[in-house]
Amino acid sequence: MTVIRRAEAADLPAVAAIQQASPGAAHWNVADYLDHDFLVAVSENRVVGFLVARTVAPGESEILNLAVAAESRRKGVARALLDRALHSCPGEVFLEVRESNEVAREFYKSLGFIELSKRAGYYESPSETAVVMKFHSC
Repeated sequence: MTVIRRAEAADLPAVAAIQQASPGAAHWNVADYLDHDFLVAVSENRVVGFLVARTVAPGESEILNLAVAAESRRKGVARALLDRALHSCPGEVFLEVRESNEVAREFYKSLGFIELSKRAGYYESPSETAVVMKFHSC
C-alpha cells in the first residue's frame, strides 16, 4: 500500500535519487522543496515518488515537479500524489511538461488538465519547449 504524506528533511536523499533518475522531471535543488507544498509517496517504508507545488495567488497553484521511481511507475503513485495535491489546491492549477514527454501529457489530460500554450526554450539540458497545462478544481 502506498501512503501519501508531507515530506520531511529526511526524505531529501531519496527524492534527489528519484529526481536524478527521471530525465523528464525538473532538476532543482531538492532542499528548496521544503519551502513549498511537498508530498512524498511511501511504499514498504521507502519513498517511491514526490510532488512539489506552490500557491501563486488565491485560487491559483502550480505543480513544480512530479516524479516516481522507475520501479514504481504505472502503479498509481503519480495519480495518488496528484489527486492529493489537486484536492488541497482549489481553483486553477498549472504545470509545465516537456513537449516530447507524451506519456506525461496524456497522463495529465486523463486527469482533466488541458493544454493552454507552449514556451519555447523553457527547458535546458537539452533545450526544449514546455507545454503549459491547466486544471480547474472546485
